[in-house]
Amino acid sequence: MRGFPPPPEKRPDLTNWDLAPFNRWSFMNIRKLFPTEDVKANQNNIQALPPALQDLHTVSFRDHKGDKKSITEFLDDSYTDGFLVLHKGKIVVEQYFNDMQPDTPHLSQSVCKSFVGTLTGILQQQGLVDTDEPIVKYVPELKRCGYKNAKLSHALNMTSGVRFTEEYNTPGSDMTRIDIASGWRPVPEGETQLTIRDTILSLPKVRPHGEIFEYKSVETDVVAWALERASNQSLAELMSELIWKKIGAEHNAFFTVDRAGTALANGGFNATLQDYARFGLMMQNNGTVGASEVVPKTWVDQCASGDSGVFGPPYTDICPDGAYSNFWWVNNIDEGDFMARGVFGQMVYVNRAAELTIVKLSTWPDYRITDFTRDSLAAFGAIKNHLS
Repeated sequence: MRGFPPPPEKRPDLTNWDLAPFNRWSFMNIRKLFPTEDVKANQNNIQALPPALQDLHTVSFRDHKGDKKSITEFLDDSYTDGFLVLHKGKIVVEQYFNDMQPDTPHLSQSVCKSFVGTLTGILQQQGLVDTDEPIVKYVPELKRCGYKNAKLSHALNMTSGVRFTEEYNTPGSDMTRIDIASGWRPVPEGETQLTIRDTILSLPKVRPHGEIFEYKSVETDVVAWALERASNQSLAELMSELIWKKIGAEHNAFFTVDRAGTALANGGFNATLQDYARFGLMMQNNGTVGASEVVPKTWVDQCASGDSGVFGPPYTDICPDGAYSNFWWVNNIDEGDFMARGVFGQMVYVNRAAELTIVKLSTWPDYRITDFTRDSLAAFGAIKNHLS
């Protein structure tokens, strides 16, 4: 994207903006591509993140091939844009790559889901939602689709029996249909563009609710719909008032929105590196910032645990002792470390026992690269051991 204007062949469009090499620019320039809605910060309440910088370039680990790799090599090899390590509330490492700067907002992809899960815990404490209640209590329109008899908890833990084909950039898949509805993909010729919520209402039930965990991005959009109805506020307003201002975020964040103004809850959130770290730190501190509670500790405890009985392949390939709970990935149930994770390499990793939060923002050349995820968790483990 150099030049005024850049050459046509260098400009991302709706067919390629999230694919290599275009995503290396577009993930940090989302507002130049899509309509958005602000998540406002409070400039009078910025949480300080004091430095306690260390050089971790000598820290090493065994990668997925069994080869020894340094943290520096890992960051270089895995298309890193931003990397931050917080230990005991202080910044140990803060690095930027690929022209990213401290005030650059970066697309979070499915890290966004964990924000929605956290909001759910706050609204439940306020008595506005109950995860044991049917979703149709909050969104009656869902009686017309596969969510008719699903509880809010089924969507929150991705155990509903609703069909959703999570196949990225594949013509006709439900994920591609959501991308088109959200404005992230072009509308096929001869078709009418639906909204995100129009698309939700087209999804059928294919098995009983609660049987197994199956990763379905749309579940986050369903939960967000219920939260908005229950609170009579938009997702961006809820995020601003209940999380962003309370964690002491420094910069405004934002969601991409569809043509109805609906935020893409499953992956459209954008924020700066330090602000993602402030969110992780709040979860690391059992839902508190200083003496103020943001989300109940009992909810954070749930996010760090889960039902391993419904968690199987292919998800156990990366987290063999893991689970999925409240839109958070549990890495190891016994250790209680958990993470927000998104395609193309976005991660907010939280380990309460080690007083550790790690944020990695990336622009991988493909949606999923399992070996990069394995290497990330191995690198985080090496950093944890080094700091301990």
